[in-house]
Amino acid sequence: MYKKILIALDNSAADESILPHVTELAAHFGSQILLLHVADGFAARCFDQLKLAESDEIKSDRAYLEKTATELRAKNLRVEIKLAMGNPPTEILKTAETEHCDLIALAGHGHRWFGDIFHGSTITEVRHKTSIPLLVIRAQKK
Repeated sequence: MYKKILIALDNSAADESILPHVTELAAHFGSQILLLHVADGFAARCFDQLKLAESDEIKSDRAYLEKTATELRAKNLRVEIKLAMGNPPTEILKTAETEHCDLIALAGHGHRWFGDIFHGSTITEVRHKTSIPLLVIRAQKK
């Protein structure tokens, strides 16, 4: 059913909520997993335009993706990683299309009131602009 599942990770505790759900789903269907993190700090957003060197944030994000992929591969899952830079919803949508993903999985943080009004919600933008099925898992509060 799902040949390739994109899991959008944000390098936070919310990832601990989504990974068990999606890895079980991928194991059941024999799906390939694409772990995606979108670095969205200043260095990431201006990386290409300003020909910047990788910031500590970008290096840390890449290391996080590689560590997570290694852990999932140890469970006999097929995993690829991609570190994108820029606007998270835009990069999630673009990657899901270009990588021919059958499912996009995201962790929801809940409403942040004014934060959502001024910055928008990644999930809201993705769900309005894609025809690819979405799996949204509510992040556990710690």
